[in-house]
Amino acid sequence: MAIKQRKKPQRTCIACRQVRDKRDLVRVVRSPDGSVQVDHTGKAQGRGAYICNKPECWRKALSNRGSLAAALKTELDDPSRVALEQYATDLEAIISSGKPVKE
Repeated sequence: MAIKQRKKPQRTCIACRQVRDKRDLVRVVRSPDGSVQVDHTGKAQGRGAYICNKPECWRKALSNRGSLAAALKTELDDPSRVALEQYATDLEAIISSGKPVKE
C-alpha cells in the first residue's frame, strides 16, 4: 500500500496573482485592533493576504492603487505603510545579497 503524500497548502499572491506554496509567500495581516503588519508565523489572528518575495510584487501591493488595502479591506495608515515599505526594502537588500529569503 502506497503512502499518501500530503498536499502542500497553496495561496495566491495578491500582486502578481500567481499560485504558490504557502511557505514561499509572506503573510500580511490586519489584526482585530486594525493594525497591519507582517505575520512571520502565519498564525496571527486577523484577515490575511499573501505577497511573493519579489520586490516588484511588494511595490505593486503597496502602491496607491495597491491590492493590499483591498485584500485586507482597510486603508493602510502611515505607520503601517512605512513599516511595510521598510520590510520590502529589507527584503530587496536580502535578495540582492544572495542570502536565503526565509527567516
